[in-house]
Amino acid sequence: MKETNVKNIISKVYPNSIAEEVGIEVGDVLVSINGEEIEDIIEYKFFLSDEYLEIAIEKADGEIWDIEIEKDYDEDLGIEFENPTICDARSCRNKCIFCFIDQLPKDMRDSLYFKDDDSRLSFLLGNYITLTNMSDDDINKIISYRISPINISVHTTNGDLRKKMLNNKFAGKILDIIHRFSENDINMNCQIVLCPDINDKQELDKTIQDLGKYADNINSVAVVPVGLTRFREGLFNLRTFTKDEAIEVINQVVNYQKQFKKSLGRNFVHLADEFYILADIPFPPYNSYDDFHQLENGVGLVVKFQQEFYDALNRINSDKKQNKKITVVTGEIAYRIIKNLCDDLMRKVNNLNIEVIKVVNHFFGGYVTVSGLVTGQDILDALKDVDLGAKLIIPESMLKSGEEVFLDDITISDLKNRLNREVVVSSVDGAEFVKKLLND
Repeated sequence: MKETNVKNIISKVYPNSIAEEVGIEVGDVLVSINGEEIEDIIEYKFFLSDEYLEIAIEKADGEIWDIEIEKDYDEDLGIEFENPTICDARSCRNKCIFCFIDQLPKDMRDSLYFKDDDSRLSFLLGNYITLTNMSDDDINKIISYRISPINISVHTTNGDLRKKMLNNKFAGKILDIIHRFSENDINMNCQIVLCPDINDKQELDKTIQDLGKYADNINSVAVVPVGLTRFREGLFNLRTFTKDEAIEVINQVVNYQKQFKKSLGRNFVHLADEFYILADIPFPPYNSYDDFHQLENGVGLVVKFQQEFYDALNRINSDKKQNKKITVVTGEIAYRIIKNLCDDLMRKVNNLNIEVIKVVNHFFGGYVTVSGLVTGQDILDALKDVDLGAKLIIPESMLKSGEEVFLDDITISDLKNRLNREVVVSSVDGAEFVKKLLND
């Protein structure tokens, strides 16, 4: 067996699971599966796919239990580990010129300053990685274990430019790695954080063209505008896109979409919603986003949300009445969109009064306008002297994943206590948003 010092401590055992049935408990340690010590979550998932397992478990008193399990191919044991990657997540070794974490203010919670660049988190959570801290052994493991899809932060395929943008001398071999993944049928999603005068225009042409050569194994490419906060003292001099520049980027990408649609049957490369909002031009139709591979990058999020909203709206009876007032908060960039949706709902439902409040991001300042970076304190400031009505609705995107806490550590409970109102969290789903607005 491989030598490893990793302690695979089990933090959760699901009720009625295989693990519970065979006596595995919280605090137990997974020693091995089929004689193989497990170094990370990728190996765990790989070996777990067998229908017959011999598992070694170390109990709290040090006793080793050898457990034989027969299960279906796709059946899980029903356990979680203290660390989602089992061993420690790998931090990023880059110093990207646009890194958002470098633009955070001081004295926030420690977890916000951790820069992950871990292929296992890419596989598990959809995080994007640069591939700059991966050895040949790491790449071979991805290929051997068929880890797919891998989400890659490309930014540019110009090796010299990528070294400068990431401030890493090992960043220039991105196309070599993509080529190896493609040769071995590893699926990928790619993102380009676009910076004016850096990797746009002709550089963007080159990047899209280069990635297009691997379109058989690249599901999608997202082009996202750089995000800048007010905390950039001592950092690389960057600026945001103007309205006219956003229009130019859209036209540039749309031309490639037409080419890829003709050759591949899909658009392949997509723009973040922010470009269309900044350019003040209509979004593409719903069916132009292929399979919405890049929602987490804000690509097609608005179009999907609107479609879900109006599907739900059309199912409402025309004589429906709701005698109440509701307040909805959103970030600056989505304000007009959410306001228009709520206006349409009020036209359909009699006596429903929805006030949409635009929350200006004073905490991060700069050019941060997205809802996902709104803080609890900025919400409180925006709601001063506002008649909230029956309840306040906030989007789930404002909260830490899986928790009811904002970036500034204010919680939903804090909002409820300080506003003396019911606070309802709605997922980024148009149909659920309608439901939250109408439910008592």
